[in-house]
Amino acid sequence: MKKNTQILLILAGIFLFVSIFVPIWRIDLDAPQYPEGLRLLIYSNKLAGAVDIINGLNHYIGMKTLHENDFIEFTVLPYIIAFFSIFSIATALMKSKKMLSILFFTFVAFGIIAMVDFWRWEYDYGHNLDPAAAIIVPGMAYQPPLIGFKQLLNFGAYSIPDIGGVLFILSGIFMLIGMWLEQKSKKMKTSLNLILITICFVGISGCSNDQPVSIKYNSDPCDFCRMTIVDPRFSCELKTNNGKAYKFDDIGCMSSFVKEQKTEEFKIKTYFASNYLNNNALINTDNLIFIKGDGISSPMGGGIAAFSNIDSAKVYKDYFIAKDISWKELLSN
Repeated sequence: MKKNTQILLILAGIFLFVSIFVPIWRIDLDAPQYPEGLRLLIYSNKLAGAVDIINGLNHYIGMKTLHENDFIEFTVLPYIIAFFSIFSIATALMKSKKMLSILFFTFVAFGIIAMVDFWRWEYDYGHNLDPAAAIIVPGMAYQPPLIGFKQLLNFGAYSIPDIGGVLFILSGIFMLIGMWLEQKSKKMKTSLNLILITICFVGISGCSNDQPVSIKYNSDPCDFCRMTIVDPRFSCELKTNNGKAYKFDDIGCMSSFVKEQKTEEFKIKTYFASNYLNNNALINTDNLIFIKGDGISSPMGGGIAAFSNIDSAKVYKDYFIAKDISWKELLSN
């Protein structure tokens, strides 16, 4: 076994051991009445975060309360992860290629089983509702997303791996790279190449997810003033680091919304706004020119319009008797 493979397997073992003590997964909930959001943290052996608040809210819609004693997974999961941690380090020390193959394929099988079990729990949690609940919406289920974002009534739910989950994924990638390094068969190496390329492509796609979410005009509400977004000339949007999109009917609303966010966990990745003259798509604000004036009749009186062309911005600045304003100024005013 190559030395690089041994190092990767030892790192994988250490990462897995650390993942026992940090959150593996998290589900973030946000709603107008909870502007700072609610976070449910899932460890290998317990739940943490706003468990009591979430249980109180879920009681009204008939969802089960969350209790650690109801999950057999919290009893066995730390031992399973510890087993794979020891197995990975032992494989490195024994320099056994056969053990590496067994380690990798059993680890992948465990990961698949764990995600299926998580989905099963979420399905039961969101569908098995108390018929005597205080609030019943016919046909409505409240299953959280397995991964990604989902709207549940007035709550936005975002489900993603936390530190432990990232370490878990990295451990699997390290094992896969180790398999690739040790593989002499051209056919098997080609297969592993395809797997590695697929993982890299998915990872890059996920990390570069800077595309805006489409706004449903005459349907979606503004996340600040709660008015329905109707005029595409002034619509705008921001996306946070975790991929959650917030939509607005006026740049003024978006600016006010950002100023109200006091928590450090609310980190904005990208801003988008409509081009006043061609509002079929949202454009990154880094590529737009902004003007502000009382003659610009935006939905909530922000008086701000965006243009992708400097000549067009100049024409309309003169027409509206407006002034140039930078994006930084818009956010600070």
